[in-house]
Amino acid sequence: MRRKKNTDLYAVQDTKDVTEAVIDRVLAELREEDGIQENIEEQVRQHKRSRRIRVTVISTLVIMIAVTSFLVIHLQTYMSSRTITTYENNSDGNVNYRQFADGVLKYSKDGIALLNRRGKENWNQPYQIKNPIIDTYNNDAVVVADKGGNTMLVLDREGLKGEIQTMLPVEKAVVSAQGIVCTVLKNGTSPKIVCYDAAGNLLIEMTASLTGTGYPLDVGISEDGKLLLVSYLCVQGDRLITKIRYYNFDGEKDSIQDYEVTADDYENMTAASAFFMNPKVSVVVGDDRILFYHGEGRPELAETIILDKRIKSVFHSNRYVGLILKNERKEGYELCLFNTSGKKVLSEDFTGDFTSVKLSGSQVLMYDGKKCSVYTRTGIHKYDGELDSNILEIFPVLGVNKYIVMNANGMEVIRFVK
Repeated sequence: MRRKKNTDLYAVQDTKDVTEAVIDRVLAELREEDGIQENIEEQVRQHKRSRRIRVTVISTLVIMIAVTSFLVIHLQTYMSSRTITTYENNSDGNVNYRQFADGVLKYSKDGIALLNRRGKENWNQPYQIKNPIIDTYNNDAVVVADKGGNTMLVLDREGLKGEIQTMLPVEKAVVSAQGIVCTVLKNGTSPKIVCYDAAGNLLIEMTASLTGTGYPLDVGISEDGKLLLVSYLCVQGDRLITKIRYYNFDGEKDSIQDYEVTADDYENMTAASAFFMNPKVSVVVGDDRILFYHGEGRPELAETIILDKRIKSVFHSNRYVGLILKNERKEGYELCLFNTSGKKVLSEDFTGDFTSVKLSGSQVLMYDGKKCSVYTRTGIHKYDGELDSNILEIFPVLGVNKYIVMNANGMEVIRFVK
């Protein structure tokens, strides 16, 4: 019997060949996709690189423009001014001004007021004082005293803190940040140094004499009112001696001598200026030297600066001591600043006489009548010219070359221009 042929059978390819082909095709596709991805990533990197370069170039240009503008504005001397705003302030003449806090004190024989920078009164304290003198401690407190009279008022940013009546005429008065007042009272050849709190309570009283302790030429009081600095001029035979004394009133003592913590004597020197720059630094300015004392509880002499020129003016802030010195072998004066360590940080020659010199921030402002001259701490002569009216007070405010000027018409905001 013949066997039937099976027609359902067919030939099958080798499965290994098919699998390898599929794998090769997938790998080829992946390699193609990797190439595309690498190309995209390279393009992204180039874009970021280009963006960084553009940002760097633009930033550099902006910085260069800003620096150039700054140098053009600040490294030149202006000789004219332009009034931006005027705030009228009615007064009957004989008014004085002093920069204080965020505004300016306006005072006369009839009262004292604190004006803001728009010429408006924050407070007004009336009084009757024939010859008002004032002293301020930074922006914290102010004392206004009747020189040759018996009245003193203590004030701060908010207004009156207290009133003091003295038994003897006032010669000098200084105030601490807390409102403690030290005053020198006239008493013939035996003046008294007296300290009061803001309410008028007597704290300390010392009697001086020309041949004993010496005559007090100047006094300074620390920020907290606990440390007193006195410059005495004493006559011993045919010698003149300046005695520098510090008294620390922190705690109860048996006698005034027990409060004395520092005692230095200097022959052939007269020291008419003594003051505290800050709680740790105090200064005595003699006719031929500057003495820097450091320390809070018991100050000690830290630096002596010998001067070879005659002093015309002394002024200071909490950062710098300023002097106007008369040039000896050439015309004019030297303006110089010393920091709290006694290092000279500014020396500039100038000509012309100015009755008022002050420090405001990092600027020295000199003025007399309409004349005004301004130097920066870095020695840039910022302004040299005349304003429209006589200057009673001037100080810089925020803005490019902007200043507040007090004159007979009130308050003006000005800008220095070419």
